[in-house]
Amino acid sequence: MNMIFVTRPSRLARWQTQAVIQEIQRHFPNIGIEEKTITTRGDKIKDQPLPEIGGKGLFTQELEAELLHGRAQAAVHSLKDLPLADSVGLIIAAIPPRSDARDVIVSRFGYTLDTLPKGAIVGTSSLRRSAQLLALRPDLQPKPLRGNIDTRLRKALHEDYDAIVVAGAGLVRLGLQEYIREWLPFDQMLPAPGQGALAVQCAQDDHQTIQILQVLDDKATRAAVDAERSFLSGLGGGCSLPIGAYAAVTSLENGAFNISLRGVVAALDGMRLIQVEGEGGDAIQLGKALAEEALQRGARDLLPMISQDLISDKDKPL
Repeated sequence: MNMIFVTRPSRLARWQTQAVIQEIQRHFPNIGIEEKTITTRGDKIKDQPLPEIGGKGLFTQELEAELLHGRAQAAVHSLKDLPLADSVGLIIAAIPPRSDARDVIVSRFGYTLDTLPKGAIVGTSSLRRSAQLLALRPDLQPKPLRGNIDTRLRKALHEDYDAIVVAGAGLVRLGLQEYIREWLPFDQMLPAPGQGALAVQCAQDDHQTIQILQVLDDKATRAAVDAERSFLSGLGGGCSLPIGAYAAVTSLENGAFNISLRGVVAALDGMRLIQVEGEGGDAIQLGKALAEEALQRGARDLLPMISQDLISDKDKPL
């Protein structure tokens, strides 16, 4: 059997795709696999913040079209880039073991969160990151930052930023961890739901590909990200919203999991945070329950970009 993996052109996307391909070939050495590179809308539009141009789906739609039309068998995505609902005709066949989900600070001056000078300019195009930063340091000045990980790193080292905040997993995957000045703990900065995890997507009727990909699926990671994405879904959310979540999973002797989930909904100016936490064995129900708690505690008032109809849609699919 031969397979085609469709991927974006960035160095990180290629690394992630290659990592998955190598793991598949370790299990199935006789399968021939090649890559096909597609440039997405998110790759082309580099001068606008993500929330202004559509958020989730910007980096995935063109890849998904290749799968739906049978021109490729699989695609590897950063899970946090995928919309909450599966595209019609597609499924996430595998979620491999997760990398570190924490955000990090990169600064050519060696600054950490505590040592950044008053009024420091911090690069990020994530409302989630900027809101939580302002909650910790109201004096900071978030400044939009777009581009792939290499572009963001170059801007951090050569342009008018005192520091930038990015996902640590991408830097580690590319061997760039030497530029990390500080890993931000979860009690300071909750990540985007699914951050650090990969999703391997294919057509839902391609049973042969599904069978192959499922050898990569890590049940504990899937339970964690299902809980996080359920929390986001319960808030009617997308990546343009100041919402963070992280779930830790413990395996029980009977093969089940205990999931501890923490979530946050933040005012854009960081002046108010609604933080929730809980645990349970059902990832989807746990996420929904904490989302409902956040809404009851006033999260609607902090999410002005969401219509009230969308917020109240408790049955929105994952």
